[in-house]
Amino acid sequence: MTLQAITFDLDDTLWDNRGVMARTETGHYAWLDERLAAWLAQRGETHLGRFTERFPLEAYQAGRRELAERYPLRRGDFSWLRERALVALLEEFGLPRSAAWLWAAATMARFHELRLAVSPHPEVEPLLTELGGRYRLGAITNGNLALHRLALHRHFRVAIAAGEIQAPKPDARPFLAALARLATPPSRALHVGDSWQEDVLPALRLGMRAAWIAPDTPHAGELPAGAYRLGHVRELPALIDRLMRKG
Repeated sequence: MTLQAITFDLDDTLWDNRGVMARTETGHYAWLDERLAAWLAQRGETHLGRFTERFPLEAYQAGRRELAERYPLRRGDFSWLRERALVALLEEFGLPRSAAWLWAAATMARFHELRLAVSPHPEVEPLLTELGGRYRLGAITNGNLALHRLALHRHFRVAIAAGEIQAPKPDARPFLAALARLATPPSRALHVGDSWQEDVLPALRLGMRAAWIAPDTPHAGELPAGAYRLGHVRELPALIDRLMRKG
């Protein structure tokens, strides 16, 4: 195998994302409630009550789901869905539209700050440093992490936020966009990700190899040709060495 490029999923591939998203989800909504209450108190508008008492987190989540159904092309653009769901709730709460947009934008800024609190696996930094000296690296994610604000960003020649281009994985377009910018044909590329449906299958369909980071996920039968199961991203160099020896 002649390998020229490696593309990576981010969340739950290079770090454990479950705790980060739980803290981000509750944290930015609580921030809005507290800051909005203080702002309304200064303006003498406490008659509107507390925002989260009238609109608990579940209402915000339901609003996002409703928007995703109404605008299917935007279903993977999570920042877009969040901001517009916030605007709708804030207007229903009683804010004028202009204030609703300002508060929604401020809340999304807080969201993105909290979203950055990821802890890459300790092996990731040296892994990307070593691989980046041998291959062209790219990132393809369905998440809305502001990767350019993380130090790890420097390792990637291209970073594709699939939802923002209205083509969330398993759509082939983010893979094709990354490969085009990496100037690499699919046959000379390897994709690394934790999702069978969103990472492995679309990569294989394009003719890429795929490393499936799946320590606990069951899978019946043998993996298809070109797919390799790993328990952790730290095992990737050994896999690449095996593939290189096979030729």
